[in-house]
Amino acid sequence: MIDAEYQDSDELLRLTNIGQSYASGNSSPDSLVLDDINLTLHTGEIVGLIGRSGSGKSSLMRIMGGVLKPTTGQVTLRGKALTGPGSEIGMVFQSFALFPWLSALENVTLPLEARNMPRNQREERARAVTGLLGLSGYDNAWPHELSPGLAQRVGLARALVTQPDVLLMDEPFASLDVLAAENLRTDLVELWSERQLPCHGVLLVTHSIEEAVLMCDRIVVLSSNPGRIEHELHVPFTHPRDRESAEFRQFVDDIYSLMTRRAPIVSEAILPEEHVPATTRGTPPLPPVAVEGMMGLIEALAASPLDGRADLPLLAGKALMELDDLFPLAEALQLLELAELEDGDIILTREGGRFANSGTEERRAILRHALRQGLPLIREICSTLDERPSHTTSAATFREMLQEDMSADYAAQTLQTLVNWARYAGLFDYDEDNDKLFLDDSAL
Repeated sequence: MIDAEYQDSDELLRLTNIGQSYASGNSSPDSLVLDDINLTLHTGEIVGLIGRSGSGKSSLMRIMGGVLKPTTGQVTLRGKALTGPGSEIGMVFQSFALFPWLSALENVTLPLEARNMPRNQREERARAVTGLLGLSGYDNAWPHELSPGLAQRVGLARALVTQPDVLLMDEPFASLDVLAAENLRTDLVELWSERQLPCHGVLLVTHSIEEAVLMCDRIVVLSSNPGRIEHELHVPFTHPRDRESAEFRQFVDDIYSLMTRRAPIVSEAILPEEHVPATTRGTPPLPPVAVEGMMGLIEALAASPLDGRADLPLLAGKALMELDDLFPLAEALQLLELAELEDGDIILTREGGRFANSGTEERRAILRHALRQGLPLIREICSTLDERPSHTTSAATFREMLQEDMSADYAAQTLQTLVNWARYAGLFDYDEDNDKLFLDDSAL
């Protein structure tokens, strides 16, 4: 793999000053998803792209593939402007997206058929690629007859059959079981190392830091609020890589440390602080983190042998959790001051330890206090409900407040998360039929 200085002639795909924004659906500024992305993919390298859910990875992948036109900036392929999708770029997604009425071989030959290649030539080309990926004997199988691992190999073969300059892979192993994913990863790395894959460069979007370190020559870490390139790391290991070595584990741990220096829950363009209304300031977009998940993580941290502190990479590995599973839980605990994130570790606070050792009613009281202290919008809702004789208020009012800082979808998701937390804590409840927040009898 190329891992030193690159020459201009090695350039495959270049992104220059890429920005992407979407209409917010109200009078607020558009949501900025990607901002000033500058990235180059060179011949002979696999680049990994990691970041939290919503940091713009999928939008960036679609821009690279010519499927989505950026709001600002330019994409060039071998020095020429990319104006749309083409055979020079192959794409593989998390979903296999095979046509159920076509056999495995017919699915693979489809891109060649679109190029009017003669049937015998396209079948010969397709069989060469399917053989390379361990699909010999499955030419006539229908998609429903294939295991998820084999179906993804067919999807990969379809992306490679055009012999693209660049292969883009968007979480290609996420839908596979652990063994199938490991098998396909190993095969791809071996084929790439032996220069047998019919492409010149690979970009991999993944939620697994370990997967990125295992496969990639360079790792790009996207920040959020909005998506920007925060770190760009060269992986110093040759293939095959020993994931159990101390050096490998330390490199993974270092990336977790980089990604936990900030504390947003999920990414979404947030206005500068001076423009954020006082009632919602400090309430970030929240993913659907369940109280049960937070409780489970607290209990796991409090138990032996962790005893209140855990290394995030090891915790993720033992719990089979990816970034999108672990980080929202950990950061929700940090937001509520039940845990802290420090140098790639998660540490229970004193209040978090008290929560772990308490019964149900005391846990509810601890969470009530944490919600009121950590989330200004919770305080605003509780104050409104206390002041009104009916002890009810429109949920739409607070949804609209949140939309001053984030998109309508994130506002709805954030309010729903707050409602679920508040229900457990006994602060207030929600009437979906009437879209009303209200105090139940126990809170009066």
